[in-house]
Amino acid sequence: MSNSTNNNEGLVRGLGLVTTVAIVVGAVIGSGIFKKPTVMAQSLGSPELVLLIWIIAGIITLFGALTNAEIASFIAETGGQYKFFEAMYGEFFAWLYGWSMFIVVQCGSIASISYVFSDYFQFFIKLPDFSQDIEQSVRIVLPFIGNIYPLDDIGTKSLTIFLIFILTGINIRGVVLGGSVSAVFTFMKVSAILFLVLLAFGFGNGSIENFTKDSSVYLNGKINIFTGIMVSLSAAFWAFDGWNNITYIAGEVKNPKKNIPIGLGVGTLIVIAIYLIINLAYIYVLPIEKIASSKLVAADTAAQVLGIFGGSFIAFAVMVSTFGTSNGTIMVSARLYYSMAREKLFFEKIGKINKKYKTPANSLLLQAVWTSILVLSGTFDILTDMLIFVSWFFYGMGALGVFILRKKMPDAKRLYRVTGYPVVPAIFVIFAFCFVIFTIFSDIQMFIQGKTQIINSIFGTALVLLGIPFYFYFMKKRKIEKSVQHTSSKR
Repeated sequence: MSNSTNNNEGLVRGLGLVTTVAIVVGAVIGSGIFKKPTVMAQSLGSPELVLLIWIIAGIITLFGALTNAEIASFIAETGGQYKFFEAMYGEFFAWLYGWSMFIVVQCGSIASISYVFSDYFQFFIKLPDFSQDIEQSVRIVLPFIGNIYPLDDIGTKSLTIFLIFILTGINIRGVVLGGSVSAVFTFMKVSAILFLVLLAFGFGNGSIENFTKDSSVYLNGKINIFTGIMVSLSAAFWAFDGWNNITYIAGEVKNPKKNIPIGLGVGTLIVIAIYLIINLAYIYVLPIEKIASSKLVAADTAAQVLGIFGGSFIAFAVMVSTFGTSNGTIMVSARLYYSMAREKLFFEKIGKINKKYKTPANSLLLQAVWTSILVLSGTFDILTDMLIFVSWFFYGMGALGVFILRKKMPDAKRLYRVTGYPVVPAIFVIFAFCFVIFTIFSDIQMFIQGKTQIINSIFGTALVLLGIPFYFYFMKKRKIEKSVQHTSSKR
């Protein structure tokens, strides 16, 4: 195998260590850090607890990243986590993972993040929409989900779809170009966050007392601490999500067995540091009660130091952040479906490489089309909420696989062994499954109390299991093709 290309796939190994780290950071930092602190302040009412939850979520995420890094150090193939699961549990389990990533998780994330970009774009230019009567006239009824209106907010949806196809086009033209865009926008978003932090501490007229002053709701005992902690952890984990996306693109990273583990560890540490300092800035400028009542805590913090320009600064920062995150997610996710297709467990054309640009163009286009359908449906947030617990189930199974692979593949040359083994991966596995169990329990409670019409976790599981017939279809098709090839070779 040459240093520049993967001869088995035809993909270009053009991503160095710096770009790899930038992709990890860029895939994680999206819109969550600008919005989730409000949810956490409402649920906890204590600045100390809010900061503690960010630290706990960061440490757990780091444990997951370090655990994944060991596997990436000796299984460095395009498809990443999909290939890991294949080695751990076989093709069927890997297929269910790949299916859930395509049908909802990754495409839903791209839709959601890109939609936030379009939403903030309207801070500068108002997008046209139809009248409400026209928007409501076109209705589609989906089982369990209810009515959806494709023309609702059509201006915002149109820009979102346009953005998705622009970024898809960039990534079709080359992994180096796509990686460079990710690196540039990661640098811009981190710079914007650090600039806000400097302004907050330098000119925010904040107070150190804000770090110890609890809200009246918390002091009056009106907050259920256990529920508040779990809701806050869920919010924080949403902000940290995407840390393992870099593994999907292993076939295009230079020296992946070394650079991906380093990228995972260093990138995750950078994100933890950034999240902590921006939350310190929020709390320094705004008391916890103001954070809890804020619609956008970052905008209120910026307004405190920049006045009327604060809103514009944050709108720009969010647009930069979501643009970069969407680009990175589009780039890496398509490699997962490409990898499935290469094994004839997905549509055959999705496994083709563009001869000119050496990229999985068909996979990128399929992803763009399906994501656009989710955008038009307006169901992407509903669907991703349903599958949050599914993502954590797969995270837990991925970490559990470290123990399995140490027994199945003891002689494999590991360039990195997870620090603190077996404690670090064990803690992550236990936490992941506790989080999954709590989510199911919470969903059932909300259903019983009439706060939701469906049990999200059960419906999410049904969406995953919906892929089983497709798995057997592709397996049967692959078996027939092999049989035909075998017969032809005998002739």
